[in-house]
Amino acid sequence: MKPKNPVPETPEAWLDEIVLAYGDAAEAIPFGPAVNRKMTESDLFHLGPAVCLKFRGLKQSAANLKRATDAALSSYVATSDLGHDILDRPQVAFAFCYIASHFGLGLIDEATASEILDHIAEHADKLTKKTDCE
Repeated sequence: MKPKNPVPETPEAWLDEIVLAYGDAAEAIPFGPAVNRKMTESDLFHLGPAVCLKFRGLKQSAANLKRATDAALSSYVATSDLGHDILDRPQVAFAFCYIASHFGLGLIDEATASEILDHIAEHADKLTKKTDCE
């Protein structure tokens, strides 16, 4: 699968893009009541796969969304089952699902995903500060 929009080339560039992607996802929060749901930042990780497709310029097909979502949520559950409390931060949980979605779609390999996620974990405070929605 070839994205219309290229993937970032460095972990720092990924961090910058995740800040933008998180902001894009956060724009959905005020629309929660329209679907009878109170939406908070803690819910944004669910949007990681859809924002991944959007930012890469990929077709928002059911098949693409399923591949991205399956990768993101299965990885999220497996990681949270290991007791990693870093996913308690909404921004990091979103970043995790966003990166896992790219992996699930074959846009990055496992080594690249690990490198990016390690960088995010090391700079979680920076990510949190840059994405403060309040």
